[in-house]
Amino acid sequence: MTATPVRDELADNPFARLQHEGRLLNAVFKGRTTKPRRVGFRGELALRFAPRLADEARPPELCCEQVMAVAHAGDSQLPFFCGWLLSFEHLRDVAEVLGDALHARGKYFLFCDNIDLTKRYQVPYRGAMFYVLPIVESTVYNEMLELLYLEKNELKKQSTAAKLDAIADAGCRFDLPFDIISYEEGIEVMGPVRNPHENRPV
Repeated sequence: MTATPVRDELADNPFARLQHEGRLLNAVFKGRTTKPRRVGFRGELALRFAPRLADEARPPELCCEQVMAVAHAGDSQLPFFCGWLLSFEHLRDVAEVLGDALHARGKYFLFCDNIDLTKRYQVPYRGAMFYVLPIVESTVYNEMLELLYLEKNELKKQSTAAKLDAIADAGCRFDLPFDIISYEEGIEVMGPVRNPHENRPV
């Protein structure tokens, strides 16, 4: 029996548009998870594309990295999304790209490189609430395990799909309140943007 192509699995949920726009990049996982009707994605979400020169495909100018997200067949919105941003200001780009896929009751986590390590915020934007946190544990995966009190050793032997389900399920139940600030207030308090290419060998 021929397996159902991944593109068909993404056809009737919010990933369909993102896939069509070429925004789902460098996928570690993309397809059905272990839960009924659920599909998931782990990889990068392209936020801004570089201008195209003739037929030359150029890498995006801006991405949300280390993304983990799930959706359900027949639903038009994402119940769970998390990822890493170099700068808090790019929250706006994430919200604009996800657009109608955002839900008022969805759980959306963004770990930002230039947020005070002692601060955690909730930021309302486009009718959704974003949890904005500093990046401390080096990866979004580790950060989510820490935030959601999930044991890494218990998940170690699970498949990528099962790990994504465990994080998404716990993330959707998360309800710890943080300080609520506006996007504009976040811009004012964010730190300088690090040059990710600094000190790299040429």
